[in-house]
Amino acid sequence: MLANFLNKSKPINFMGLMIFFAICFITLNFIAFFNDQLSGKGLLEKLFVLLIFIAIFFIYNFITSKNNLTYDNSYGFYFFTLLIGCFSTITDYKTLFFVIIYLLFLRKIYSLQSSKKVLKKLFDAGFWVGIMCLFEPKFALFFLLVYVSAYWHQKITIHTFSTPIIGFFTPLFCYFSYLFWQGNQEVLTSIFFKGFTFKMSFFTDEKEKIFMISLLIITFFAAFLKSKKALLINNTFKKNWSLLLINFLVVLGLFFFENESKNTEMLFLLFPISLILANGIELFQKKIVINIFLYLFLIGCFGFLFFL
Repeated sequence: MLANFLNKSKPINFMGLMIFFAICFITLNFIAFFNDQLSGKGLLEKLFVLLIFIAIFFIYNFITSKNNLTYDNSYGFYFFTLLIGCFSTITDYKTLFFVIIYLLFLRKIYSLQSSKKVLKKLFDAGFWVGIMCLFEPKFALFFLLVYVSAYWHQKITIHTFSTPIIGFFTPLFCYFSYLFWQGNQEVLTSIFFKGFTFKMSFFTDEKEKIFMISLLIITFFAAFLKSKKALLINNTFKKNWSLLLINFLVVLGLFFFENESKNTEMLFLLFPISLILANGIELFQKKIVINIFLYLFLIGCFGFLFFL
């Protein structure tokens, strides 16, 4: 039944999944309204967070449909909705702000398959990376995605090489100018010269560790199956698929840096993971196999939320 519902990308699928997420969000986050005597201000804050998540869904759906990152179905959005629902209790505004900026950045690099306004897209991509780096310098790793996308979809010239760099330094220059005016230049230097340390323990919470390791194993398996087919044909999807895999590996690599943005990285992973799973499940011809996987995935996410 789920496979029939998700087999086509229709507005009713998008609205249905958003309503499903809203119900889960209300169930998980509004219990405090009854148990902890949540104030009216706290209730409004949770409603505002729900609106931010809905905005994230709209941006995600726009990127995937506009750039044909999957076939004409809603599997990717289904996985994304369930996965982000698992972390919907994350209500830190800074984290959600990062996710929106990250998706706006991805929108630019995946849209480079079109030859329209290439330099503007590259400038915007560098600009969004610059904003993220104001808070976490390690996000400069996303520059790899900018140049890989530019190389595969367009070609590297002096203009395509320099434009993302100009975009990157634009918010840094504006912020430094503001700090210079206030006499606080050391704030910016402390951000970029605080040093990096590496970690090997990605998930400290046992519940998260079990869930994420299982999810990563499934994702690697789906990526392997799809790559055997997708990389044999030299077309636009091959380039997008390769970019998606690099996107996944770059975000996964961010876990090696010691920092306080673990939740941000997990939410960043949900974009490539959902699309890799969607492309992997498309390989199966029998609806019964697809339905079994979709229902097991649903059960796994509910188990993570309510039982693990």
